[in-house]
Amino acid sequence: METFKERYSTAFLQHFITIVQQHTTAFDAQRFFTLVHAEGWDDLAFKQRIRRISEAFTGALQLSYEGMIELLIAMAPQCRGVEYLFFPDCIELNGMEQPELSIPALAKLTPYSSSEFAVRPFIMQDTGRMLEQMRSWATDEDEHVRRLASEGFRPRLPWSFQLRIFIQDPEPTLAVLELLKQDPSLYVRKSVANHLNDIAKDHPERIAEVARSWYGQHPHTDWIVKHGCRTLLKQDHPVIMELFGYLPSEHIRVSELHVNREIVPIGEEVELSFVMHNEAATAQNVRIDYEMQFVKANGKQAPKRFRWVSRDFAPGRHVMRKRHSFKLITTRVYYPGVHHVHLYVNGVQVGEIAFEVTAAE
Repeated sequence: METFKERYSTAFLQHFITIVQQHTTAFDAQRFFTLVHAEGWDDLAFKQRIRRISEAFTGALQLSYEGMIELLIAMAPQCRGVEYLFFPDCIELNGMEQPELSIPALAKLTPYSSSEFAVRPFIMQDTGRMLEQMRSWATDEDEHVRRLASEGFRPRLPWSFQLRIFIQDPEPTLAVLELLKQDPSLYVRKSVANHLNDIAKDHPERIAEVARSWYGQHPHTDWIVKHGCRTLLKQDHPVIMELFGYLPSEHIRVSELHVNREIVPIGEEVELSFVMHNEAATAQNVRIDYEMQFVKANGKQAPKRFRWVSRDFAPGRHVMRKRHSFKLITTRVYYPGVHHVHLYVNGVQVGEIAFEVTAAE
């Protein structure tokens, strides 16, 4: 499977050069190609390659900063997707001293790749100004610009540095998220939910308060609240569990918790199963989670909660099955040892089972 960094192939760079040459003659293609492939290129990670390409583009272009902006904006419709994150990165690299030119440029470029990373140094440089900009972007006609108002200001945005000022005090961005809580765009709503989930990691009670205040106002807002509270749901936060109706019930019973194999080599998968009985006369709102106690390198265990399902269950007997993969991925390292699984129904542990993970065969 091709990684993000591998998308910057020779063919990609040559295609980009062709696009640049369609728009300007003030560009040295050979110098660009040489600067990109300078020492260490093969070892650079994805974001490092973005910066290398930004530097190479800057070094090969014989235009003023204002001319560069005009060129990037003109080319952007032909340069869509994550590969072109170096467009807004060029603004960050060259334009920190000219925010009056740079900030509008980031808004114009964000529909084609995303300015969520490039905007963050400007936030740190002049937080007050950028909060006002965030408020303006939140009412923009373009969904990509509205998303930037949320995504770029996330305190814990993946692949970027943390905005400690908003980790300490989330109120300034929460005030702007109010403008987006009924946004018609799912693209924007996903960002708002992720922003709330970021805040919940440091201020769980504040997000519980926001959730209780927002929930029930509008279907779009309800979707945001539910997805934005996923960390609090995994933590069985009492306010959130009650808000969504996930309450302990004497009518719900679990039996026959089972694992389909006692030994699971790394690289393979295991199937968990159990039977849930709804002994009430009416449907019950049920959230089922399981917590995997992963073995760490030092032999200790690190728990991670996973959602199984959350929905209404009719009266009667329900056979539940779930596969869990131990295939190698970049975000997790697996170690041999006995792994315990705890099963939760509406926040209450109802069962435990174990199996052994072994080295790959």
